[in-house]
Amino acid sequence: MSGKARIGIIGGAGWLGGSIAEAILRSGLTDPDNLTLSYRRSRPDRFAASHWTTDNQFLADRSDVVIFSVRPEDWGSVPVNLERKLVISVMAGVRISALMEKHASERVVRALPNAAAEVSFSFTPWMASASVDADDRILVRKIFGACGVEDEVNSEADIDYLTGMSGTGPAFPALLAAAMMKHAITQGLPAEVAQRAVLTMLIGTGRLLERHKDSPTEIVNRFLEYRGVTAAGIEEMRASGFDDAVSRGLAAAFKKSVSMGGTS
Repeated sequence: MSGKARIGIIGGAGWLGGSIAEAILRSGLTDPDNLTLSYRRSRPDRFAASHWTTDNQFLADRSDVVIFSVRPEDWGSVPVNLERKLVISVMAGVRISALMEKHASERVVRALPNAAAEVSFSFTPWMASASVDADDRILVRKIFGACGVEDEVNSEADIDYLTGMSGTGPAFPALLAAAMMKHAITQGLPAEVAQRAVLTMLIGTGRLLERHKDSPTEIVNRFLEYRGVTAAGIEEMRASGFDDAVSRGLAAAFKKSVSMGGTS
């Protein structure tokens, strides 16, 4: 494939599809004229220089790469022939074999970015069918590298598990932040102060982890060894079932990610 990639995003009006579109345009991987996006109801106002359509076959015909970004339960009602196209699915649970059979393509990638693609901080695991060649892989890495960090994994079971963990994006950290803010407000802190304190703490933690490359376990152990205020909080959270709650939540998310594709 020479020049700019011709990319189509089925479901480009959605949050994730739009985030991927924004990331690849920002990276220069494609230009607006080579980007086609589909929508179901009302045409979005964004990406005005790109091509919007309700006709998914039209999108496919003018694209070399087609990204499927629709709800898994809606995928069955999207009949489109993608023969000789590189097909990239970002739909939870939908198997590579099912995509190959339904859309007549041998070159299929299954991936699971998250909503942080909007700010180029998604983690995206992906795996490819046997017919995806080296050039295809380079392009896949560029697409999801524009969205953040990507890793090719070994099996669809890995994708299923990571769908329930990293695929949640900011949801689980946001759940922790919401609980901390709620407690802070009950202790008399103004809501805006509680929000600034909690969000700054989470952002700062991420940046420190990125800079120092320490594992989270190392950081937790360091605070426990200090035997101070933080250690007291950690020990009480664990005694109240924090670790078990996280494990149970991830297990439930994994189970749901498998079931969404209609498999057991």
